[in-house]
Amino acid sequence: MSEALSIHHDQNGHQFEINIEGHRAYLTYMDLGKQTLDIYRTFVPNALRGRGIAAALTEQALDYADRMGYTVIPSCSYVERYMERNQRQAAKI
Repeated sequence: MSEALSIHHDQNGHQFEINIEGHRAYLTYMDLGKQTLDIYRTFVPNALRGRGIAAALTEQALDYADRMGYTVIPSCSYVERYMERNQRQAAKI
């Protein structure tokens, strides 16, 4: 995706989201306490797929977790694969 994405982090709602062309894509997580985030859902509508949006949402969430000292449990299969491909460390369960 060539244009810069404006991703919003809704900390109270525990999600990262973006609105493009009237469509909403998001990544949701739970704060499990003890510096652990469970990222459990990533959704990109069909109209926006194939543009790197899920990857951008995931990267923002993982960067946030890193900055805040959180470990991540990737319950979402997309996030799990992303972390494996990009050699990001998941929490030991």
